[in-house]
Amino acid sequence: MKQKGELERKLKQYTDCESELEEIELMCEMADEGEDEELADEAAEKFDSLVKLMEDLRLQTLMTDEYDGNNAILSIHPGAGGLESQDWAAMLLRMYTRYSESHGYKVKYIDYQPDPEAGIKSVTMLVEGDLAYGHLKCERGVHRLVRISPYNAAGKRQTSFASVDVIPELPEDIKVEIDPNDLRIDTYRSSGAGGQHVNKTDSAVRITHLPTGIVVTCQNERSQIQNREYAMRMLYSKLQAIAKQEHKDKISDISGDHNQIAWGSQIRSYVFQPYTMVKDHRTEAETSNVGAVMDGALDTFINASLNASKKS
Repeated sequence: MKQKGELERKLKQYTDCESELEEIELMCEMADEGEDEELADEAAEKFDSLVKLMEDLRLQTLMTDEYDGNNAILSIHPGAGGLESQDWAAMLLRMYTRYSESHGYKVKYIDYQPDPEAGIKSVTMLVEGDLAYGHLKCERGVHRLVRISPYNAAGKRQTSFASVDVIPELPEDIKVEIDPNDLRIDTYRSSGAGGQHVNKTDSAVRITHLPTGIVVTCQNERSQIQNREYAMRMLYSKLQAIAKQEHKDKISDISGDHNQIAWGSQIRSYVFQPYTMVKDHRTEAETSNVGAVMDGALDTFINASLNASKKS
């Protein structure tokens, strides 16, 4: 049924494009016959919108991997640098939240670890929507910030890093064989908002897969049982993704390399001073409109990554 719904949605998008093109052609003919400049300008605006829509549809055809249509589980971890890196992680969280909302995706926190002073220690969120993973998988890697830090009393420029990890959410019926002896399960009190029950009981769950070192946490549900079930689903997703890699021993291909959140490993740089620029080092895509990017305008970079991935 899900596949049927997706095919129907795509078919409607194509038929809508055809109808829109026919309407634009009619408007152009009427504008030409009546020498109506205002109608011609309106037709030009509609044509620009149509071109953008058709480009979006073209990019969807590039998302042919098995899990591209799934929801995405996105995690952000600050690098070394204390409050500055934690604040950078919080800025990235806002950026991805804005991006998700602008594309009609729903965002739900799975695990949120704020710092009492500023920023976040880590966050994991579920992004729900068609092709969420297909789009956001391009964001996996280390992100570098250059700015005059508000936490630096001398007002000097400072560089900070944070890593982003993205995995697909797998259906509940997909299971990966896991030896219970390979798991270390810890429970603790939730640090986020959630009411009296959440904060006074050990409802949060952390699961460590000892052979790979993968750690998953969940604290958004009120029940420890529910948090444990969802944490196991995240672990299944990570292990399933690793199993599909050519080199199964390279955990960093899927889970991200949180041990090297530093110089030389970044996929993208965000420069606030002395000039403004966001540049993706994989595709060379760049823009000087840092403000728009931090408000979630990531299509330029995601589209460039999708195009590059199919050319390689």
